[in-house]
Amino acid sequence: MSDTQAHDTAQPEISFYDRVGGQPFFDQLVDTFYDGVAFDSVLLPLYPEQHDLGPARRRLALFLGQYWGGPTTYDDERGHPRLRMRHMPFRVGPLERDRWLHHMAHAVDVATGGRDDAIELQQMLLGYFVPAAEHLRNDTGLPISSSDPRRTQPSS
Repeated sequence: MSDTQAHDTAQPEISFYDRVGGQPFFDQLVDTFYDGVAFDSVLLPLYPEQHDLGPARRRLALFLGQYWGGPTTYDDERGHPRLRMRHMPFRVGPLERDRWLHHMAHAVDVATGGRDDAIELQQMLLGYFVPAAEHLRNDTGLPISSSDPRRTQPSS
């Protein structure tokens, strides 16, 4: 078989975005995440729009959709993500990181629940979210990596 024939019969690689069902997957993930944030006494005060998390939900859903291979709507509307710069006005230390990861890990579990490939998807998503959350820390001191975000207990 020639290289051309092998190339013609190869399955095109499907993006993560398409694999999970497109933007509805990320909308559900983000909605579940923000449902937790809305009642989190550590995270909610960090949001200037505490009374209406809708715009934050939309921005995160569009960013994640784009990051995982979907349309560039986030960039088209907001420009380059510049995540560290956008989060710099808000103190993000180990507690905030761990609370964020707690809610995101729960959202990942919900969004992937019932799928045959749930464990693989969870590993891929948390493989991005854990280092990304650490990267957004802007407190003083050395970064301290979180343990398993599913074990983080809610603060009282």
